[in-house]
Amino acid sequence: MRKRAVYFILLFNAFIFVMMTFSGVFSTRDPVLQMLLLLRYGAQYGPRVDAGDWFRLITSLFVHGGILHILFNSYALYYFGLIVEDIYGTEKFLVGYFFTGIVGNLATHVFYHDTISVGASGAIFGLIGILFAAGFRKDTPFFMKPVTGVSLLPIILINVVYGFLPGTNINNAAHLGGFLSGMLLGYTMRPFSWKRRTLWRVLAIAVVLLVVLSYVFLIRQIPEIDEAIRRFKAG
Repeated sequence: MRKRAVYFILLFNAFIFVMMTFSGVFSTRDPVLQMLLLLRYGAQYGPRVDAGDWFRLITSLFVHGGILHILFNSYALYYFGLIVEDIYGTEKFLVGYFFTGIVGNLATHVFYHDTISVGASGAIFGLIGILFAAGFRKDTPFFMKPVTGVSLLPIILINVVYGFLPGTNINNAAHLGGFLSGMLLGYTMRPFSWKRRTLWRVLAIAVVLLVVLSYVFLIRQIPEIDEAIRRFKAG
C-alpha cells in the first residue's frame, strides 16, 4: 500500500497540467484571459476565496504555472514524498501533505490576497518540515540522519532566501506556512510507528473526501467561468 499516494498525486498533477496546456493557459498572452483560465482549473485567488470559493485552498495544490514549475515540484514531491511515506506510512503522508498545503495556502490568502496562486510548494515544504523536525526527536533512528534535521538546512535556507529576492515571483508565504506546520507534525508524529493507525486512516479518508468535494464544487463552477471567458473573447 505504500508509495501509491505519491504516485497518484504526481499523475493527477500531470493530468491537470495537460488539460491546462490544451486549453491554452500557457499560450495566451492576455493576463485577464490567463487568470480566468487558471481559475477554471482551481487556482487560488483571495477575493474568490472570500466570496465562498474555499475549495480553491485545496484545488490550487494541483495547479502549476508552467513546465519548469511542475517539473521542479514533481521532482521534489517524488523525492521527499517517498521518504515521508516510507517513514510514516500512507495515511500520515496524506494528512501531512494536505494539511501543510492548506496551511501554506491560508498564509498565501493573508499575505498575497490579491494575487493568483498555484502550486504545491507549501505542501512540499510541509514534507521538508516534517523531516526537519524528525531529526530532533530522540526516537528517530540514526540511519535517518542524512534525510532529517540539520542535513536539510542548506535546501531550506537556499529556497527561503531565493524566494525573497526581487523578481523571483516565489510564494514564500506558502513555503513558510507549509514548513512551520510540517515541523509541528514532525515533532508530534513518531517515525516507523503504526499505533493509532485506525485514527490516521480515518483522517486520511477524510482528507481524500475533502479533495473530492473540492473538485465537485469547482466543476459546478466551470460553466460560470466558461461563460465569462466567452464574453471576454467576444469583447
